[in-house]
Amino acid sequence: MARTRIALLSNPKSTGNIAQLPRIRAYCANHPDIFHYEVEKADQVGTALKTIARVRPKMLIINGGDGTVQAALTELYNGGHFGDETPPVAVLPSGKTNLIALDLGSQGDPIVALGRLLEIAQADLSPHIVARELIALRCGAGEQMPVIGMFLGGAGLADTMLYCREKIYPLGLPNGVSHAITALALLAQLLLRLKASFLPPHPSPVTMSWRNSQSLSGRFSLLAVTTLDKLILSGELNGRSRGALRLLAIEERPVSLLRAFFATLVGKLGHSKMRGVHFEESDEISIEGESSKVILDGETFRAEIGRPIFLKLAQPLSFVRLAA
Repeated sequence: MARTRIALLSNPKSTGNIAQLPRIRAYCANHPDIFHYEVEKADQVGTALKTIARVRPKMLIINGGDGTVQAALTELYNGGHFGDETPPVAVLPSGKTNLIALDLGSQGDPIVALGRLLEIAQADLSPHIVARELIALRCGAGEQMPVIGMFLGGAGLADTMLYCREKIYPLGLPNGVSHAITALALLAQLLLRLKASFLPPHPSPVTMSWRNSQSLSGRFSLLAVTTLDKLILSGELNGRSRGALRLLAIEERPVSLLRAFFATLVGKLGHSKMRGVHFEESDEISIEGESSKVILDGETFRAEIGRPIFLKLAQPLSFVRLAA
């Protein structure tokens, strides 16, 4: 019987891989069914996938943070390396952020997850295959090939993510501690209205537009556009239609954040209208602001006045889901 082959694309520079990669290399050395390819820069992903396509893998596993996954999805979408036979994608729980891995039920030790995926690949994959819609991002109308991702954060959320990345992560603290410090700093900024270099900045005004010329403007503590089933705080947006981008915008007021937080806890976010909490669905969304930053799966973009960021629903891709 032909040997099952899966491909593993690793980013050694991903923070979670600094400690884990030697174990992963050793595991792959003991399992010749795994074709392991390592990249150190995003611009190497295209060459990696072109090489991986030659071994015709049954499954493509990405070992890195959300930024690595985004680079691979963008190349899969635009590169055409696999023709009409793109293998389903699995994600190991690596890196500082793992929203995509979490959505696919991949948590804990990446070696355990890799072993489980190898086991799944020995049989029929269909019980584990799920379709996930994707976000195609362009800076300005038709200016470049789209960047592909699954979760975009903007306004105050993007500012807070960048604050954590640039100010807190360099302290070398565990992820949980870093996120707790970031949350406390955000609360101090929001509740006490403080402005200081050691706190996240106040969000800039942004305008979002979607179908039928509908729009929303203001300052928002949280702006998210996603195709994921799971959102922040491991909560889920309910009432979702398949084939739509989901937009969540929470106005920069403590009471609005509290409403959204408690709605998430009881699974009601997206069920009904709440003052200061906006939930919309559309297949196209634009975001415009005065140098307002957005982050798509780890990569930062800037929305400018007169040069908005355009988000469009992209064709779905098959992923491998582990048991949650």
